[in-house]
Parts: sequence; structure tokens; C-alpha cells
Amino acid sequence: MKEKTKNIIGMTLFVIFIVGILMAIYFFGITGIFVLLGVQYESIWSLIIFVISAFILGLIIDLFMGALAKLTVEKLSGKITPLVIEFLFGFATNWIVIMTVDAFMNSIILSLETKLILSLILTFAELLFQDKKED
Repeated sequence: MKEKTKNIIGMTLFVIFIVGILMAIYFFGITGIFVLLGVQYESIWSLIIFVISAFILGLIIDLFMGALAKLTVEKLSGKITPLVIEFLFGFATNWIVIMTVDAFMNSIILSLETKLILSLILTFAELLFQDKKED
């Protein structure tokens, strides 16, 4: 019984560690983009709340939009058209997430151009790091 408990605790700590690393990479990436774009925010905590909210909302919305994109792309032939469709779905997902989180947060001020650029950068990053199956 003790060995099983140790394994469960060990796996839980490992998962928490991995999720923490992913959140840190996401946080510092967004922070760097915000610095480059000159985004104003009140405190580091407002930035942390923005990033965590965008991450969680993005996961939820991406479940639906990702499935819709895969169903749409599944029937298309060629290489360019499916890529453009995936890009448009990804951009729409990122745009919805950023607009929603920005609407609820008064401590971070994003201009329309910043929202567009941030959505584009996130979409390009998602497409770049996306696993592609070989045909």
C-alpha cells in the first residue's frame, strides 16, 4: 500500500512540475511579446492572471474549434488550403480568447493592433509546434 501511495504522489508531483514548466514558458513568452509591443499592465499579478486566464480559456475553446478545424480540413485535398483553413481557425480561436480575457480585465490595456499581432504570433507558434502525421 505504501509503494502505491508513493507512486501516485510521485506521478502527481511530476505532472505538476511539467505543467508548471509549460505555464512558465507560456508566461515568459507572452511577457516578452508584451514588452516588445509596449503593452501597459498594472502589476505582475495582473499579467499572471491574464496569462493563466488566456491559457485556461484557450484550452476550453480550442477543444471545440480544434475539432471543428480538423473536421473541416479532413475532407480537403492539397497542402495549402488545409493549412490556410487551420490557420484561420487557430487565429479565430486566439482572437476570441484574447478579446474575452481583455474584456474582463481592466488592469491590462491592449490596443486593437496588439490583439491582432498577439493572435497572429500565437497562431504561427501553434502551427509551427503542431504535430503533423506523415502521409
